Amino acid sequence: MSTPIEPAILPYLADLEGAVANLQNTWQPNDPAYIADVYRQTMTSLSYSYFAYFHATPEHPDWGPLWNPVYTLQPNPDDIYVMTPIRGDLVYRLAGNRGTCKILSITTQKAQSGSYDEPPRPNAHAELDTNDIGIGLGEDFELIISAERPEGHTGHWMQIHPEAGYMYLRYRSYDWIGEIDPQLSIECLSPVPPKPQLAPEEILRRIGEMAKFPARKTRLYYQMQNAVKDSVGWNVFEPVRYAGALVKQTYWPACFQFDADEALIIETDLPETRPYWNVQLNDPYFNALEYVYRLSSTNGHFAKVSSDGKFRAVISLEDPGVPNWLDPAGYTEGGIYGRWYECDTEPTPTLKRVKLSELRDHLPADTPVVSREERAEELQARVRACQRRRRW
Repeated sequence: MSTPIEPAILPYLADLEGAVANLQNTWQPNDPAYIADVYRQTMTSLSYSYFAYFHATPEHPDWGPLWNPVYTLQPNPDDIYVMTPIRGDLVYRLAGNRGTCKILSITTQKAQSGSYDEPPRPNAHAELDTNDIGIGLGEDFELIISAERPEGHTGHWMQIHPEAGYMYLRYRSYDWIGEIDPQLSIECLSPVPPKPQLAPEEILRRIGEMAKFPARKTRLYYQMQNAVKDSVGWNVFEPVRYAGALVKQTYWPACFQFDADEALIIETDLPETRPYWNVQLNDPYFNALEYVYRLSSTNGHFAKVSSDGKFRAVISLEDPGVPNWLDPAGYTEGGIYGRWYECDTEPTPTLKRVKLSELRDHLPADTPVVSREERAEELQARVRACQRRRRW
């Protein structure tokens, strides 16, 4: 190569400091706990970025893990996410078994977050829910993916934009242990050369992009979380649809805050038609809280509905002994994200801040008591169910 290689790798990772500089956009930039958490977050993004820059190519696609308990930044605990780079001028075949998970969603976009300083407009290009095209649960299928339908092809087909650069799959499960995730392959049907060995210059360029990735991610996600707090303050939901997200889905984010001796009560009406809905807790940096060993989320399958037909959940540091406890894993401030997916109505939930000792005064009189043994059993079932899904 024409340019000499440095005798140490750290100079190529200097742009990692950009993620640390983004501390200024967090809620408590001088708090040692915040600083350490952002360092940790930087490492999670860096570890994921190897998949983003070295694992697969558009000509040689392959599934890589996306957001999950290790590679954080607000994954939905109900979703297994995988991704591959693609090219809009090539033809692909997605094939395998649909599985029995609640939703199998396929989306394509020009560039993935973290790979750019300024997002391309537009970025989202296409979306397909296999439920909408007659692919049944547990069914084997093939789906051709291309900018134009191949001549003579009469089977399943998904059109993508000529500038498409990435494909994401979401395996969305309601009953984590009772549903089976898809088993799918992705292959390029267009003639392409063998997968090449990378030149030294290209390796160094990609390492440089890896180093930029954490700062680009946090710059985007801190802004999203702060926008909610700046708009409505603490403990207020602000429903939104995001460009590039699922088109059938409305999110209901909030930024929560309470004291150690307090609790927050989430209360909402439920849509009459509700194919899928959930709610989860995030930390102050837009990462999903630990959700294997903590009850930090629930969904329409697991949630217990009150006798008046409303959903109520309680956020508190200590187990309140009621249904739908959302465990904030030691945080007294952070984010909440709920989702209505293809529901006939989209109610806006409320948050009420109360003393933990007075919690039952603010709940229906017939709210059941959840014993320690019942809670332990609930958590143990969650751990088993989550571990049996392939998350990376």
